[in-house]
Amino acid sequence: MKKALLPTFAALGILALVAAFVFVYVTAKNADSETASSTGSQELASTVASDSNYVDNVGTDAVTIVEFLDFECGACGQFYPYVEAMREVYEGDINYVVRYFPLPSHLNSMDAAIAAEAAAQQGEFEAMYQRLFETQGDWAGGTPPQTDAFRALAEEIGLDMDAYDAAVADPATQARVEADFDAGVELGVNSTPTFFVNDEYIETSRLENLPEAVDAAVKG
Repeated sequence: MKKALLPTFAALGILALVAAFVFVYVTAKNADSETASSTGSQELASTVASDSNYVDNVGTDAVTIVEFLDFECGACGQFYPYVEAMREVYEGDINYVVRYFPLPSHLNSMDAAIAAEAAAQQGEFEAMYQRLFETQGDWAGGTPPQTDAFRALAEEIGLDMDAYDAAVADPATQARVEADFDAGVELGVNSTPTFFVNDEYIETSRLENLPEAVDAAVKG
């Protein structure tokens, strides 16, 4: 059933959370990443690859939101609970796709993405995605490598650890992460998080732009 995102967020108390995020998000984004392009919304080639990781997938006819993220990015971490609330509001109405964009300035971000991709190979991407953000304060900014921390998360979510270790060591896993990064560059991504709704770039210096774009797309 289609739902109005902003009124529902008000009912959930999310608008207060959004107001708090406006300052934190903009500050963290400026500190953690390059300034996003100011070209505004634009139609682009498909932002979803055949092997993209979905945390919500209700079919090709649904509104599709794509987030390019860096698991070590402070802005992404601040945005995470907001995204989870939006996913709850639109459960059953949207596809939500996560793509890797590990920034070189974040020394643990590639290893975190590799851990997430190793979990994805066992069908547990969402669980690892959630735990990486829920524990971000424990490992982000720590002396690399933080692979033991990521391995502990893999054990926690019940992965086959032999398969996990093999996937982490397999160069193809890092190549999969790098393919997302390269696709992001081709799409003009230069900061995290970066969002697209139905292949349209959403400029998020005004935080409300994202829920408004999703609301409009879902209402059709």
